[in-house]
Amino acid sequence: MPDRVLVAVAWPYVNGPPHLGHIAGNTLPADIFARYHRLAGNHVLMVSGSDQHGTPVALRARLEGVSPGEIADRYHRVFAETNERMGFSFDLYTRTGTENHREVVHDVFTKLLAGGHLVEGTTTMPFCETEGRFLSDRFVEGTCPHCGSTEARGDQCDRCSKTLDPTDLIGIHCRADGSIPVFRETKHYFFRLSAFQGRLEEWVAKQEQWRPSVRNMTLGMLREGLRDRAITRDIDWGVAVPVEGYEGKRIYVWFEAVIGYLSASKEWAKRNGDSDAWRAWWEDAEARCFYFQGKDNIPFHTIVWPSMLMGYGGLNLPYDVPANEFLTLQGRALSTSHNWAVWLPDYLERYEPDPLRYYLSAIMPETSDSDFSWEGYVRRNNDELVATLGNFVHRVLTMTVRNFAGRVPEPGALDEADRSALAACDAALADAARNLEGRRFRDGLQAMMSLAQHGNRYVDAKAPWAAVKSDRAAAATTLWTALNLVGTLRTLAYPFLPFSAQKMHALLGLDGDILEGGWKRPALEPGRRLGKPVPLYTKLDESVVEEETARLEAAGARAKGA
Repeated sequence: MPDRVLVAVAWPYVNGPPHLGHIAGNTLPADIFARYHRLAGNHVLMVSGSDQHGTPVALRARLEGVSPGEIADRYHRVFAETNERMGFSFDLYTRTGTENHREVVHDVFTKLLAGGHLVEGTTTMPFCETEGRFLSDRFVEGTCPHCGSTEARGDQCDRCSKTLDPTDLIGIHCRADGSIPVFRETKHYFFRLSAFQGRLEEWVAKQEQWRPSVRNMTLGMLREGLRDRAITRDIDWGVAVPVEGYEGKRIYVWFEAVIGYLSASKEWAKRNGDSDAWRAWWEDAEARCFYFQGKDNIPFHTIVWPSMLMGYGGLNLPYDVPANEFLTLQGRALSTSHNWAVWLPDYLERYEPDPLRYYLSAIMPETSDSDFSWEGYVRRNNDELVATLGNFVHRVLTMTVRNFAGRVPEPGALDEADRSALAACDAALADAARNLEGRRFRDGLQAMMSLAQHGNRYVDAKAPWAAVKSDRAAAATTLWTALNLVGTLRTLAYPFLPFSAQKMHALLGLDGDILEGGWKRPALEPGRRLGKPVPLYTKLDESVVEEETARLEAAGARAKGA
């Protein structure tokens, strides 16, 4: 892998608090990837931020009778706090409302305009005669002409991920009051997406590292032929258009938001005292850029953004867009409007972050949709975290501290079982590294759990609790070996379970930052003082399933009755 890795994470709309779909689709896999590469010694820049200018923010503000800025400020704080509580290791989590972002967006716009990639044109857009204004994007919805979804928006269908124009919608209506708009002509700037068709086809054909779902969706859209897209809107919330005569319009949120990866990188550089530092990830041909997305965002990152970068010139194209499929909830589609969601601030009031990170990593929708259930969450917490990983770590530390004065024992000669256990450590590190570098996070997690299972079998077979009474040297060798497995599990856990990894780091008496040790088994010198053993995880009562399901059903019922 390259020395420099850009981890660009989808920008969430801040029209409500974060929920499971936000992290399962992009933030969690991005964080796992970034943490691994930092531990492997690579220079990582992980950036994202709150998308303040999306029509969902303006629509929420309209429904609440407050300004869009108030909504954006409120939920940006919630997202930022939740990111920290979940352990997401952003180098910068910013927002699209900054002056820096506006400047970078204007730079890209004016350069594309000067290069002939933006042209003026006239189009028809839905217009509300009652309010005397145009309705853009999510202000209207209707039936998708491609898949039949009745909740398609004016710019995209969430079900099939097709990009749309409002004129494509069947039975179009205003989301706020249900009225039927008329269509009127309006002047806008268009991005000449069709002009990049050939270059995109040539480039996409070479991207064999992409997931089949990402590649197939992109190729399918290219086969249909690209249409030029209007990239300004008749709205007053967003980044202003830097052209005289366009004072009453704003730049289309998706055109603006993808520029956020670049603006966030530049903001990070400025904050760290070297305004040119961003160039190492964006201009160095050896650097690689990874864009973590949900599948509904694929076309914006495999077609629209690459075309913009081609038109701008001199910046790296995406190396990969590891887009996940959708996460469902208790067998139903996640729906914020129907309150069928697990909201992260609410979750964190009752449970720890690592069990959720673990469960979502284990069921991550990498190649197909997957389902979150409270039954599955409790089962994996109890059977895998508590009974397998946590049990192994706790029993090894407890036996060692109790029988060897709280210090790492001096090992004797290793037998075949000891050597096999240490070899399993090296194999697990290599297997996990291979899968994490390949964006196969479920398989990477399995490497960790397989080693924990190996450790439990090893300790069961060696029975150091009995050996310490008759052959203290043999027990010392067993526990020294087992502590090395714990140390390896600490390394393997760091990308997935950062809080657990830090606890294991302390239990092993290791100093400094985990990152200083690298992607390897840490050195555990005989005589090193160990920490006081404490359980890593808490077993959950089966009643949690019933309680959380009832809470979810009640929230959904309230939303339905509202």
